[in-house]
Amino acid sequence: MSTEFRKLLFEVSEALGTEELSALKFFSLDYVAKGTLEAIRDPKALFEVLQERCMIGAGNLFFLKELLYRIHRIDLLTAHLGSSREEMERELQVPGRAQVSDYRQLLYGIAEDLTSENVQKVKFLLQGPLQKSKLQENASMLQVFLEMEINEIIKEDNLTMLKDILQGFRADLKKKIDAYEGKKREKYSREEVRYPVSVSVYPEEQGAKQYGEIYKMENNPHGYCLIINNHIFKNRRHNREGTLQDGEAVKRVFKWLQFETVEYMDLEGKKIYDTVEEYSKKDHRNMDCFVCFIFSHGEKDKIKGVDDECVNIEALVSRFTGTNCPSLAGKPKVFIIQACQGSEHHPSVAVESDSSGHLEVDARPPTSIPDRADILIGMATVEDYFCYRSRSTGSVYIQSLCEKMELLCPQRMDLASILTEVNREVATKDIEGFKQMPKITSTLLKLLIFEVPQ
Repeated sequence: MSTEFRKLLFEVSEALGTEELSALKFFSLDYVAKGTLEAIRDPKALFEVLQERCMIGAGNLFFLKELLYRIHRIDLLTAHLGSSREEMERELQVPGRAQVSDYRQLLYGIAEDLTSENVQKVKFLLQGPLQKSKLQENASMLQVFLEMEINEIIKEDNLTMLKDILQGFRADLKKKIDAYEGKKREKYSREEVRYPVSVSVYPEEQGAKQYGEIYKMENNPHGYCLIINNHIFKNRRHNREGTLQDGEAVKRVFKWLQFETVEYMDLEGKKIYDTVEEYSKKDHRNMDCFVCFIFSHGEKDKIKGVDDECVNIEALVSRFTGTNCPSLAGKPKVFIIQACQGSEHHPSVAVESDSSGHLEVDARPPTSIPDRADILIGMATVEDYFCYRSRSTGSVYIQSLCEKMELLCPQRMDLASILTEVNREVATKDIEGFKQMPKITSTLLKLLIFEVPQ
């Protein structure tokens, strides 16, 4: 981290108060786990965590600007980040630019509008659904909202109880929620006429039809998109430069496709397994799909943690069988694996001899695939061959996949076909004198087509 950037974060941190920190933590809940945020007592610690999640950085200040704008610290926005209220208002009009969800904006706005007397009424009315210990005199409205979320009293697509509570004494705020819900319904409504079944991405093949059943994609979000992205290793020689760009590309695409996208950085071997298991134990009944990206070093059949401890990939995938994850039974599970070797004894390590923008070698992926229905695994390369990652722009495979998805999802091409297009594109590239051949293994029983919001 540059000295100037560290100084900037320090100066902003010093100017923030306790209530403002609570607001920043609340706005960060879509990117940082609740448990991690609860342990943070200081703005500097929050900024450290946001850096680890790649939400802010020396060349990536937008989220920090948006946070300061949302908490009305225009003075800090202007003095330290060279922006203004007007500039942020223009930026946030750009579709997809805002990082803070409409849902969190709504709840924060309600918390700001409630008087102290209103807050006490809310707490009184919640004494049945919530434990009294969570409704203490000094608990802020944002803390109350957080407890309501933990207990599933409110969530992004269900604010009924909050509306019922507010109706009695703040009907104006109840109307705000109605407006939010109306806007959300309008934004994500789908008209079948916009999605004709007969579609071809090639003009010469007009009239070609898609055959077969299609997996249902009806919920919002459609499911979790879990990204495990190992960048900084305990052995610093094994750091994976360029992987941050892969993470950003995947987050951009899957947020656009209405997935609840979360990225975990720099996990040790055991933590990789624990994190995947945690998601297998979640309730996916209101989800359509599960997607998992893993970017790390590896060896045959295994992924390495940042501590060089290996995890068997079959063990990870098998957490999502119908037996181990009943709420995803009959629904598609997608695993995309970019496994990077990068060991100094590797014969192709000479590819990265010049560190300025050259390609690094990524390892062979596993070949032992659990024979389970509704699972698709895309791997960066076939057995016994390398795959490549640019230190400046990311991996050849992941970047190609994200570009193809942005191009072909709006044309309703199914994921297996998109991955075939990626295979073709990557296989035809001459990568500094090397070749790479990705691989698809699928037990999908239907077409997996990601619906694009209109």
